[in-house]
Amino acid sequence: MTPELAARFGRIALGHVTREYPHKPDHVLEADGDAYSPRTMHPIFYGSFDWHSCVHGFWLLARIRRLFPQLAETAAIDALFAQSFTSENVEVERAYIDRPSARGFERPYGWAWALMLASELSVGGSNTHAATLQPLADAFVERFRDFLPKLLYPVRAGFHANTAFALVLADRYARVAGDEAFRTLLRTRACDWFARDCAAQAWEPGGEDFLSPTLMEALAMQVLLPPEDFAPWFAAFLPDLTARQPAALFIPAQVSDRSDGKLAHLDGLNLSRAWAMRSLSPHVPSRGGKTLETSAGEHLAAAINEVSGDYMGEHWLATFALLALTGTDGAAG
Repeated sequence: MTPELAARFGRIALGHVTREYPHKPDHVLEADGDAYSPRTMHPIFYGSFDWHSCVHGFWLLARIRRLFPQLAETAAIDALFAQSFTSENVEVERAYIDRPSARGFERPYGWAWALMLASELSVGGSNTHAATLQPLADAFVERFRDFLPKLLYPVRAGFHANTAFALVLADRYARVAGDEAFRTLLRTRACDWFARDCAAQAWEPGGEDFLSPTLMEALAMQVLLPPEDFAPWFAAFLPDLTARQPAALFIPAQVSDRSDGKLAHLDGLNLSRAWAMRSLSPHVPSRGGKTLETSAGEHLAAAINEVSGDYMGEHWLATFALLALTGTDGAAG
């Protein structure tokens, strides 16, 4: 991760987090006269095509601000944060999710990204902004606490609904916040859902995936289990890893049309696989770790130059590139 690349990502995000249209709402109309205006309903997260992309666009800016404070883009980031993160704006965002019809709003993907943003603000020296955003973070923690015990079966899809991905991001927040009760809930549910999984077939990618169901599950178990429990679980989960099997897991996805928002998801799959493989590799014995590290490089190379160009990818792909390059916790390198 270089300052030049960080600056490029920062400019991309600054160009879309306040771009109100086009906009794809996750909004339930409650009456004939109900009207929806992105900026009115979401005074902070109204840009970037949809709510969750705007949230993780802000996360990208917060992480770049922390890792590369010397960048010229920092002044614009600071001005944006000061304008956006006000108590009044946060209360409007929080009140929106209290609507009865918003019970499933952005569940669980947007919930997890909101917590990821809160954690990044906390560790990045933006404690005033973190404190301002805390009521929204608290609301999403409570939603997780209420929802996870009710979720009898995990969602294993390769897109927003993926349960394991949400666990990874929520765990980052719980560790930063020192919320061990929340971490215990995340760990317990992960074990309930995934502990008996073995010999993963990796029937992926799907045509619109931007997450690997196989690798997201592995990453969730890695961050939530003690090392002595993760090692045997992972060995049984991907027993033929060193032979690069299942083969589909190690072949970067191809994108046929980057102007199609769903097909462009596959660039995100390559980046999120790179993130997961790089994150897992230090926790896997040498040959397996090297296999993951090599494949991560192949996936990263397939997509790193595709983060801008068409807005269907540009409004979100740099986030996953930054994850791939800095990891869940954010170490440049």
